[in-house]
Amino acid sequence: MFKNDKIINLGVDLFYDALKKQGADVRNAGFTPFAGGDTGMAALLDSLEQIKDEIDAANAEGIRRINESTPVLIATARAKDVIPGMKKNLILHAGPPVTKENMCGPVMGAVLGAIVYEGLAADLKEAKVLVDRGEIEFSPCHHHSTVGPMAGVVSSSMWVYVVENKKFGNKAYCTLNEGLGKVLRFGANSPDVLKHLKWMEDVLAPSINEALRQSPGGIDIKAITSQALMMGDECHNRNVAATDILIKELIPLFLKTGIAKSVIKEIIDFIASNPHSYLNVSMAACKATADTIAGLEKSTIVSVMARNGTDLGIRVAGIG
Repeated sequence: MFKNDKIINLGVDLFYDALKKQGADVRNAGFTPFAGGDTGMAALLDSLEQIKDEIDAANAEGIRRINESTPVLIATARAKDVIPGMKKNLILHAGPPVTKENMCGPVMGAVLGAIVYEGLAADLKEAKVLVDRGEIEFSPCHHHSTVGPMAGVVSSSMWVYVVENKKFGNKAYCTLNEGLGKVLRFGANSPDVLKHLKWMEDVLAPSINEALRQSPGGIDIKAITSQALMMGDECHNRNVAATDILIKELIPLFLKTGIAKSVIKEIIDFIASNPHSYLNVSMAACKATADTIAGLEKSTIVSVMARNGTDLGIRVAGIG
């Protein structure tokens, strides 16, 4: 009976197999009900279709802002001096909001290390007591115009890169890269990790800031990223070319300062030894760019996507 029929089967393989066995000319096609069969969601999606032109216009404006953004590295500074809302007992972290009970191991490890680093506790055990008592506050980096790699932990005394979007005037912040190996961003919190953070606080970051003062216009990060992309980098997992270009920009500035040559050598050797040195600058530049579309009414562009080892969260431009 099926010899001359042409049939399309939607979704249920059992029907397809039965028809095939009977000699039918049948084609199988995957099928999922619109909006998963949720009529409320289907109605919502249909309502978006009614304002498609307005959404397209908003997204075009968002793309314009992204393309025209000009992120420039202008300074390094202590987090408490520049990050909005930063205070002594506040620790910023990667991803969306997460409670202390749900923090993954590396994030909690970084949190405890940061508490000791800040002098709020004498050791990790005491730091954990402060966390359990609720004496330490937590907030996502993205709620403070800030980003951080991996655990993303930022505390008040840590120094951060300050990147200004010269086109739109907003700023974004990111910690300096600690280097490779055992580091706070992976949850390590031993004495040698904290000692290295103190070197960054006392030597590395202030010296970079002094160098940046020799360049009134700052360092154009968009220009460095553009060059590095043409040299094989993608400026997240591969930053070899970008780090080299950053070093090229910094050396003449360092030589204009009164910083001892031995310290300059120590800093350049450290930056050069870590091909991910540029990553943190790049992250701040991306944040300064993406923040320009936050709150852009009716835009459906995703402006934030971040994880913390427990949850992944997104922000859509049109809703904040």
